[in-house]
Amino acid sequence: MIYVICLTGAWVLWHLAFRIQVVGRENIPTQGSFVIVPNHISAIDPVFVVIARFWGKRMLVLAKEELFKNALLKWIFTQFGAVAVARGKGDTQLLDHVSEGCREGRGVLIFAEGTRSKNDGWPGKLKSGAFVVAAEANAPLIPCRIIYCTRDREMHLFCKVKVCFGAPIPAPQLGEDGKPSSARLRENKHLVEDAWRQLYQENKPDWMPDQPLPQRRAARTAVPEEEHHEDTAG
Repeated sequence: MIYVICLTGAWVLWHLAFRIQVVGRENIPTQGSFVIVPNHISAIDPVFVVIARFWGKRMLVLAKEELFKNALLKWIFTQFGAVAVARGKGDTQLLDHVSEGCREGRGVLIFAEGTRSKNDGWPGKLKSGAFVVAAEANAPLIPCRIIYCTRDREMHLFCKVKVCFGAPIPAPQLGEDGKPSSARLRENKHLVEDAWRQLYQENKPDWMPDQPLPQRRAARTAVPEEEHHEDTAG
């Protein structure tokens, strides 16, 4: 009940402060598990995604631990299903907890970049956490593109905001015998990056610039082992 009250209140407040348009809500499964992977520009991005989805069982939302230092904010974020993430620590216990919740049929929201964009509003490098959770829970990935329709592509009060959900990407297959393959992980990251770019190109106002094409290194025959140890808690 508290979650419903908080969600309804947030929906009202956010629609007073922003002009919100939701695209592709039908792409979010109404039953079963899923992992939503949005781009990340503003600290309040999670609220836009949660109220854009609106109906359904409370999701698990991964949020940076700094947001939980204030007691009131901690209470609010906890009501929305937020789980504190210690960035840069590769918290495998946390990922196990989130994966277990996803296997039990809960939706999960993970910002795959792990932090807000530092690239003029364009998406940054993706980390592995969202893909590991989706693979372990056999859950589809739902790409989500948040578009702030402003000249600098940043969030501003009263601006128009588009929250766009793309077609589900089947549960990632990362390897065999529980050993993640860096090549397969990279392929799944490219699928999300391409979906983000397509959602942006299809839904941005005409006056906003096109997103630059991703700069990707050519496929290599040997993959360095350090890719297996990158931070996965994003």
